[in-house]
Amino acid sequence: MTASPDLINEIADRLLGIEAEMRRINVWSSEIPSPEALASTQPFCIDTLSFPQWLQFIFLARMKVIVEQGHELPGVSGIAPMAEEYFRGQAESGRGLIRELRAIDRVISNS
Repeated sequence: MTASPDLINEIADRLLGIEAEMRRINVWSSEIPSPEALASTQPFCIDTLSFPQWLQFIFLARMKVIVEQGHELPGVSGIAPMAEEYFRGQAESGRGLIRELRAIDRVISNS
């Protein structure tokens, strides 16, 4: 089923919010990981990428393609709990990023 233009716009806004928050808390990277690191088959590329790298170079990149090319949306999303785990015990709480991820999880899962 094709997503409505309103839903696509909301997802696009959420993706921009995630990027903005990643930049704000300085977890946005200007260096692209190696092709080998990006090709991991482990969930969240846990064996080759940090969570922010996965979020930037895998999740955001794939979601932007889905939005731009009108592909079918995933049926469910549950990224916020992974972010909560990543930021547990870190100096940066990641609260704003986690809030953005909860929002996109909710939008995708309820579409």
